Amino acid sequence: MAAGTAGRALTIPMVSTPMNELPMHPHITRVRLSRLALALAPLLLGACASLSPDEGMAPLQSTARQQLQAELQTARTPQDQDRIAARVAELLRQPLSADSAVQLALLNNRGLQAGFQSLGIADAERVQASRLPNPGFRLGRLKQGEEREIERTLALDLGALISLPLRRQQAQQGLVAQQREVALQMLALAADTRKAFYEAVAAQQTAAYRRDAREAAQAAAELARRMQQAGNWSALDQAREQGFLAEARLGALQAELAQGRARERLARLLGLASPDAFLLPDRLPALPAQVEAPPDIERQALQGRLDLQAARARMEASARALGLSRVTRFVDVLELDLKHNSASEAPRQTGVELGFEIPLFDWGEARVARAEAQYLQDAHLAAQAVIEARSELREAYQGYLSAHEVARHYRDELLPLARRVSDEQLLRYNGMFIGVFELLADARTQIGTVSASIEALRDFWIARADLDLALVGRPALAPTVAPAPSNSARGAAH
Repeated sequence: MAAGTAGRALTIPMVSTPMNELPMHPHITRVRLSRLALALAPLLLGACASLSPDEGMAPLQSTARQQLQAELQTARTPQDQDRIAARVAELLRQPLSADSAVQLALLNNRGLQAGFQSLGIADAERVQASRLPNPGFRLGRLKQGEEREIERTLALDLGALISLPLRRQQAQQGLVAQQREVALQMLALAADTRKAFYEAVAAQQTAAYRRDAREAAQAAAELARRMQQAGNWSALDQAREQGFLAEARLGALQAELAQGRARERLARLLGLASPDAFLLPDRLPALPAQVEAPPDIERQALQGRLDLQAARARMEASARALGLSRVTRFVDVLELDLKHNSASEAPRQTGVELGFEIPLFDWGEARVARAEAQYLQDAHLAAQAVIEARSELREAYQGYLSAHEVARHYRDELLPLARRVSDEQLLRYNGMFIGVFELLADARTQIGTVSASIEALRDFWIARADLDLALVGRPALAPTVAPAPSNSARGAAH
């Protein structure tokens, strides 16, 4: 390729064919042109690579629909933000459920929206890595006495051109890995939101029950005070009732504090500015009659887990980087310069100049060693992730079974037994065998059992959320501890 005089467009010099040379056979010409077209096709396609219309969001939207039964929307423009705000306002008009809370978090959590923008960054890097390197043009004007020389050089980075397919594949793998990472972030947010929802509802339910217990203790303490003033009650018994009232007030204060913390945590996950911006149901969902069948641990661990897919994508990207490092080990900079120079009173000068680095001091072994170590590191991490995934699935399912058994034990045994004792005490009171204070004392013994049953039901739904996340991603498993009844609750059971 050559250029004309200064200020003229670049032109390609044509070499004339001697008249006595036989023309090339048409079939041979077509074969060579077709081979050249096939060789240049990947590069031309790479040069036409463009940004994805959805910036790589399609896999995440599919995952959200399949795993969470929810929709995703990205906030890129004011119109997008208005649509999201309208949907958020619609969800907040009704008491939340676990599913609507997850949908609200997916729409309104700004941390997740920031994760969506990282896909746009990875998609832009993919397109940038797929583009042909821009040629460089240098123009020089030299003067020596009356002589003028104009130098024109068109340079092309052959090293970047040769390594373009590997760079493109590496960037594509990076986009896939980033999609897996953001999908895991989305699923973790959904699981955290479900658990925070159950914790907030349980805290609200416990706080309401503790307030009722405080009011009952206040009524009993007032009755004891009046009877002690009338001389029908000892000072010891009256002090005992005051002690019960102090404990009830403390329990109510602690329950209200836990309720406030639970609502604040849920508000943060939902992306809301105030914990009073949403409504919650009065009670937790009922315990299901049957537990789900155990999952196929091997299949789920090797196919369904997005963290394993992300680990495999990182390993493949490292393999691409290793291949690229080996290709460019000795020659990392390779330039082709097409020159077309002209000087006054001299014929024009044309030619080709090839420039490359001489591997005199750096033979590239450090880059290759680093790429090999990175690949081996990602391969070991991927293998370890498979082992941990199988273990986490087993642990999550065992926690789910145990939590269901504990909650069922409270529902079917401890709570009915406490109600039976309460009914018997009421019959004795109606028959005038016991007084009102004995009846109130029995009611106080049920507080621990009821509170523990609420906690057990909450722990079951949290364990269920951990199991759902363990099937598709890495859960944050907590040790399963069965809530133990208080001394007063054990006394009620006996």
